[in-house]
Amino acid sequence: ILVLSVIAIIYGGLACLAQEDLKRLIAYSSVSHMGFVTLGIFSFQAIAIKGSILQMINHGIVTGALFMCVGIIYDRTHTRAIKDYGGLATVMPIYAAFFMIFTLASIGLPGTNGFIGVFLILAGTFLTNKVAVAFGALGVIIGACYMLWLYQRVFFERVNPKIAKLPSLKANEVIALIPMVILVFLIGLYPNLFLEFMKTSV
Repeated sequence: ILVLSVIAIIYGGLACLAQEDLKRLIAYSSVSHMGFVTLGIFSFQAIAIKGSILQMINHGIVTGALFMCVGIIYDRTHTRAIKDYGGLATVMPIYAAFFMIFTLASIGLPGTNGFIGVFLILAGTFLTNKVAVAFGALGVIIGACYMLWLYQRVFFERVNPKIAKLPSLKANEVIALIPMVILVFLIGLYPNLFLEFMKTSV
């Protein structure tokens, strides 16, 4: 199971690097994230199992938020092709800030919810299988590569004329995204609020 988990982590990351569709890239990232979850569960270490449970919660928050972000931009452009974007940070800076927070949470930046889950999984699995942890760490690096590369292509570089006049975020869109941002940092900075609930069952 540990081998299959590692394969899922690496395969999911490499599949993301090959995607040209925003929504599909985020969907394939779920394969990698769930690989981490199963890696932690089948390490049979309490700390890793806690990390896996927390990572499932984190995945729902961050990936759900990223799908919301894709829906927001698709509603304006009716395209999910990465090549159709570029320079979006200039056109929609508030949207770019939200997307950056969720991107950094997805790759596990310290201080965000994604870091706590993956860290606990790798720390616990290290007690069971150090080779699996090495490949898992490689998956973290690949995850940073595909998410930051996505952000570069969509939000930086030259502004694509097709999206130069997109309207900024609406109030209801901001209101929908703010709770996700709060959860990203709440879990990232105060993970014990959630880990304590798992202590007895784990």
